[in-house]
Amino acid sequence: MAKGADDFKNISLTLPLWTRDFILLSLANLFVFTGFQMLMPTLPKYVAALGGNSLVVGFTIGIFTISAVLVRPWLGREMDRRGRRGIYLFGLLIFVLAVLAYSMATSILFLLLLRLIHGVGWGGSTTAGGTMVTDVLPPQRRAEGMGYYGLFSNLAMAIAPALGLALLEQTSFQILFLTSAALALAAALVVSRVKVPPVAGQGGPPPALFEPRAWRPSLIAFFMTISYGGVVTFLTLYAAERNIANIGLFFTFYAAALMLIRPFAGMVADRHGPAPVLIPGLLATALATLLLSLAGSLQVFLMAGVLYGLGFGSVQPTLQAMAVAGVSPNRRGAANGTFFSAFDLGIGLGSTLLGAVAQFTGFAGMYALASLFSLVGLIVFLLGQRGITT
Repeated sequence: MAKGADDFKNISLTLPLWTRDFILLSLANLFVFTGFQMLMPTLPKYVAALGGNSLVVGFTIGIFTISAVLVRPWLGREMDRRGRRGIYLFGLLIFVLAVLAYSMATSILFLLLLRLIHGVGWGGSTTAGGTMVTDVLPPQRRAEGMGYYGLFSNLAMAIAPALGLALLEQTSFQILFLTSAALALAAALVVSRVKVPPVAGQGGPPPALFEPRAWRPSLIAFFMTISYGGVVTFLTLYAAERNIANIGLFFTFYAAALMLIRPFAGMVADRHGPAPVLIPGLLATALATLLLSLAGSLQVFLMAGVLYGLGFGSVQPTLQAMAVAGVSPNRRGAANGTFFSAFDLGIGLGSTLLGAVAQFTGFAGMYALASLFSLVGLIVFLLGQRGITT
């Protein structure tokens, strides 16, 4: 049996990852995430310019996820019925229109409405993209492939926040929003060239919105991303409060750590199961968030960024691979919709809830509290470990 297992591993290693369609989808992922991540450190400044405080900033970031959470399950089901690419292109169109309209926002209320619309586009494009990738990857190397796919979004995280801040400093919010929209259009052009595999049962009656097999990894992702919502939403404001310059380097170090760990973590998860990846990964995100609460210098911020990147980069692709493990191809859209809904809900709840906490405890106390949520996710995994397979 040991020989058979070794033979299976050797065969799985010969299955190709870097096909034409996988490369195109990964490139589109880079464009979409670059356009999105440019807005993460700059949009709070836009809200502040419109007169919003930290609570309003958190709500503005968080409300984006409401529409994404609401549409993801429905769009995931529609992908299983009608195909993937149309949903992807529809999402990118909404993305472009919403971002272009940001420059016309003259009030917080108008901006909140645009954030809701933007969330629909984000939900459609990212759910479809993640599902199309699981369609083209060999199942025996899915966690590894998702790790590589995520490298392109990590590369965006490395360059986009600093690019967005530099672009805003040198030009204006209008140019920033135009650049973000142009990147989404580039992604649409790339995706139009992808050959999408047919989905069995396409065009049948509407199936269930949620995929039960995806619930547990989705719940773990939910708790982990509550802390993530606080990290990305309030970091620039927290750094300014601590008189820390060049905080854009945090995102660079964070993304570099993500890029280093993802392929290795995916290979470990494919060969040895999720435990060797998820347990240290969730502990790392908890420790990194706690370290942020104590940070008083750029060096400590960067240490926290590396640690958080190592943890998040290990956990996220492993959980997504778990969400679609054992799911039939005509239910992968629903599984990804379930997973990404929980993912977005955690970010939205985290930015909103932790923004309210910051009003009473300050940012340091907020980050200390945020560290607990990754530990809750770890407890969820440990309690159900025997029932989870990849």
